[in-house]
Amino acid sequence: MNTEKKAGRAARRTFRMNPAMTAGIIIVGILALTAILAPVIAPCDPYQYGVPYEKPSADHLLGTNDVGQDIFSELLYGTRVSLLIGVFTSLVVTVIAASTALVAGYYRGWPDKLITAFTNVMMGLPNLALTTLLVAYLNPGKISIIISIALTAWTGTSRILRSRIIQLCEMPFIKIEKSLGVSDGVIMVKHLIPNLRDVILSRAALSVSNAMLTEASLSFLGFGDYGEKSWGNILHYAFYQKGVIRGFTWWYLPPILCIALSVMGFMLIGYYGAQRKEDGTDA
Repeated sequence: MNTEKKAGRAARRTFRMNPAMTAGIIIVGILALTAILAPVIAPCDPYQYGVPYEKPSADHLLGTNDVGQDIFSELLYGTRVSLLIGVFTSLVVTVIAASTALVAGYYRGWPDKLITAFTNVMMGLPNLALTTLLVAYLNPGKISIIISIALTAWTGTSRILRSRIIQLCEMPFIKIEKSLGVSDGVIMVKHLIPNLRDVILSRAALSVSNAMLTEASLSFLGFGDYGEKSWGNILHYAFYQKGVIRGFTWWYLPPILCIALSVMGFMLIGYYGAQRKEDGTDA
């Protein structure tokens, strides 16, 4: 019982001490629930046609678009696409970054020089332009967007992880493991990766926000998946149909706010994790 009370006090203390982290988790939690419950929450079928350019009303909370589709329902379904692309892109980015960082930081020598040189070249290229080029030459769809974003977004995480791995390899417990003949794979899995957990999680959260923002940019430019409802696609058609000039704020402003809020939520989680690691404190 005492242990449970102590744990509860520690949890409440963490909640009070980290309002930014808490706010990020709440935002991400609301996004996840919205994505899961979109078919239940949405008042209309987002693909159903109706009367175009209706203003917000009881029947259509955010009005309708140029083909009469309910914008509020589009917004809810758009959460699923944006979040799905963000999370899966982050997973791919994390795998690529962790793999390259482990090889470069652990083995050093020519593998490190080769990977570092390639990483520097990739970091010198404009990410959005390269991603747009890749998406343009791949078949349109979520998978091509995920692959294109991941291939240009892994470099920053890889460099950070590589630096941390080099530090870990200089520590006595790693040197002892090597002197005892423990295999490289065991050292990486049992000692290096667990000590990289906080960095990996914080960078993964930042990767989700970056991927969601990039996906919205691609969709806004017309390189998104036309068969899916996403926040970027809503913006694309709002601007294409001159929604800004006509003053249809209920059409273009909500997706902008959703994108900003979701990116902020993941960034709050990611930056807090990175700051905690730098300060050497525990939540």
